[in-house]
Amino acid sequence: MGLTISKEAVAELPSEVFAGKTIVVDHESEVEKAVADLMKHSRLGFDTETKPAFKRGQTHKVALMQLSTMEVCYLFRLNKIGYPDELDEIICNPDIKKIGLSLRDDFAAIRKRSDKKPQNFIDLQSFVDEYDIDDNGLQRIYAILFGKKISKNQRLSNWEASVLSEAQKNYAAMDAWACLRIYNHLISNGSE
Repeated sequence: MGLTISKEAVAELPSEVFAGKTIVVDHESEVEKAVADLMKHSRLGFDTETKPAFKRGQTHKVALMQLSTMEVCYLFRLNKIGYPDELDEIICNPDIKKIGLSLRDDFAAIRKRSDKKPQNFIDLQSFVDEYDIDDNGLQRIYAILFGKKISKNQRLSNWEASVLSEAQKNYAAMDAWACLRIYNHLISNGSE
């Protein structure tokens, strides 16, 4: 039996806080600088957010793409800037590892905006199997490894809002950063 944690046990844990810097990229003029900074790193945390659909048959394009280093998380507001070609310099780069969770949904969402093939992605859902972790949700994996909980209360918020709230920015940054932190922790045997 591998490592697991109950929903109730997670609820009792102290909340994690993303202590890094969050930068919202909502103008095309900001993309090049953000991508140049991210390209300096060999590993990035990755996530996307899409406005939830509450009516059957209703779908939305991915509104936000998060790419995080251990210190900075960039929030690319795709609903405002489209999908800039520069993002593919990271997404399709075989030399930069992108670590995310449940990537199939993210890739399907990206395909609606770009026809390029994502490369060098690691999906934590299957990656944690090698470390005898039975849970494969981000919140539970994080709780098992670090004894803290990640808040999920912004998940169903409006990611296409004209301005993202502080709570939304923190939530979005946390998810991408947490994926990178989990990966770094596991591959370094806990000595990150």
